[in-house]
Amino acid sequence: MSLLLAFVIFIAVVAIVALAGMKMYVRPKEAMERVVGGIDPSEHVPTHPSLAIHELIKRLGNFIPQSPKDVTVMQRRLIRAGVRNENALKVLYGAKAACGIAMPLLIALFVIPSSAESSNKIMMILAAGAAGFFGPNEYVRRMASKRQKEISRGLANGLDLLVVCVESGLGLDQAILQVSKELEHAHPEISEEFGFVNLELKAGKRRVDALRNLAERTGVDDLKKLVAVLIQADRFGTGVAQSLRAHSDFMRVQARQVAEEKAAKLGVKLIFPIFFCILPSLFVVTVGPVAIKIMRELVPMMNSI
Repeated sequence: MSLLLAFVIFIAVVAIVALAGMKMYVRPKEAMERVVGGIDPSEHVPTHPSLAIHELIKRLGNFIPQSPKDVTVMQRRLIRAGVRNENALKVLYGAKAACGIAMPLLIALFVIPSSAESSNKIMMILAAGAAGFFGPNEYVRRMASKRQKEISRGLANGLDLLVVCVESGLGLDQAILQVSKELEHAHPEISEEFGFVNLELKAGKRRVDALRNLAERTGVDDLKKLVAVLIQADRFGTGVAQSLRAHSDFMRVQARQVAEEKAAKLGVKLIFPIFFCILPSLFVVTVGPVAIKIMRELVPMMNSI
């Protein structure tokens, strides 16, 4: 009963604080006015709860002290995760603060009424606070890692299309644009990155700088190798199509070697599942009937002797 009462009190306090915050500090109407370019103040604009929560978390992130080194690392990680909103870093720090406060309070409501030791309760509350504070960082890291894997998976097709476009007579800039259009639905991540390269070229940035930004923005090793090949071909005046064809063959051989390596490791990795999952059931099927027969016939004979 006490646990239920504590949970009801917690829900009521959270609801009151959220309503007060949205009423006093959050003004999503101003954001809507910036989007639509101004409206009649006499009209009533409906406020969406997600916009209010987003604005509240962003305001909370403004109060969190930020280390310059940590800001640079997190900005790079957010960009690699595909999040390029200018307020993304503030929202991230606001989410860290909100989760770091909410999770210990929630765990405390369940832990304090229990009969566990005080030291264990404190450790659980501290662990919940650490998990809430560092959880958004791990989420962003996983997003970045997943996006990098998708880019690596689509790079082979993108490179083949790039070779075809260059060999058909297109320049490198037009080939990058064409590959970005062709891979828009099949591999949207690498299509987006090639699209940013084309936008930087249109903005007047040098091709070398745009390609280096591509490698730095994604952080994918295979893409860094491709950028190095293109920069060297542009610097030394060698044929771009020939360089891309050679690099495409190299990546194809490398992918085959990686697949063969994984296949060779498969036998070793199967030892533990076989030992812990298959062998026990095999022993039960083969040795079980014999053991039962021994227990039924041999043990009574030994006792009778």
